[in-house]
Amino acid sequence: MTTQYQNIQVQRLTPAIGAVISGVNIADELSERTLAEIRDAFLQHLVVFFRGQSLTPEQLVAFTRKFGEIGYYPFVEGMAEHPEVVEVSKKEDETINFGGLWHTDTSYLQTPPLGSVLYASEVPEFGGDTLFANMYLAYESLSEGMKALLSGLRGVNSAEKPDAAVTRVNRIAEKPKDAADVVTTASHPLVRTHPETGRKALYCSNAHTLTIEGMRVEESRPILEYLYKVQQREEFTCRFHWQAGSVALWDNRAAQHNALNDYHGFRRVMYRVTLKGAVPE
Repeated sequence: MTTQYQNIQVQRLTPAIGAVISGVNIADELSERTLAEIRDAFLQHLVVFFRGQSLTPEQLVAFTRKFGEIGYYPFVEGMAEHPEVVEVSKKEDETINFGGLWHTDTSYLQTPPLGSVLYASEVPEFGGDTLFANMYLAYESLSEGMKALLSGLRGVNSAEKPDAAVTRVNRIAEKPKDAADVVTTASHPLVRTHPETGRKALYCSNAHTLTIEGMRVEESRPILEYLYKVQQREEFTCRFHWQAGSVALWDNRAAQHNALNDYHGFRRVMYRVTLKGAVPE
C-alpha cells in the first residue's frame, strides 16, 4: 500500500518492511500534521529512516518523546547529562558488537519497549548495516494448523541467554547499571496483537526466548527453531546502510532487527533512546 503525504516523502526499501523519509529535519519543531504523517509511515513500514540529520542529545530525546513516553535499558547507564540516551558502540579493537543477532529489544522485561530511535554518530568505512524483519508477515505465512497450535502459548524470555548476553559485555564493563532490582525474565504470548493496528505478529526471538511455558525445553525447541527460521526469511526483511547522521525509528512490537558484525577494526558509535511500551497481549 502506498500513501500520499503532504509534508514528507516516503521511499520504501522493500515490499516487506522499511522506508526512508525525506523532506523533514527532525531537529525542527514539527507540525502536528508532519508528526501524524511520520507516525502513519512508521505503523505502515515498521521501521522508518531519516538521512542527513544533525542532532544534539537533547534533540534526539525531544524527537523520541513525540512518539511516546521515554523508556529505559536495564544494563547500561545513559549519558551523564542525558540518562535517556544510551551509547551503542563497537570499538576498533573489539570483535563483538552490541545487538549482533536477530532480536526484539528487551523482550525479557515484563513491559518491553514500544520501539527505539537510533542515531548514527560514527560509522565504519564499510559494513555495519542493520537488517530488519516484519513479524506480521512471519505470522501470516504460517499454516492454519501452526497458528492454532501457537494460539494461547507463551514464550519464556530471559536476558541471560548466552548468545545475547555476550553482546552487551563491553558496554556493561564501561558503564554498568545496577539491574539487581529489575526482573529480566518474562513470559509473553508467542503471538501478540499490535495495540494500534490490531494485526498479529510473532513475538519470540532466538536471542531471548528460552522455552515455551508449560513445555519441556526439548519439546519446545523444534517449534521455536522453526519459528526463528520463518522470522528470518529473506523476503520479510530489509537492509539499511548507515551514514553519519542517519536515524532509525522502529516498532518493537512487530519487527525484529540484527546489527551485522562485519566491520572489525573500525569504530561505530550510535545513540539510542527507548520508547516505553505496554505488556504484550
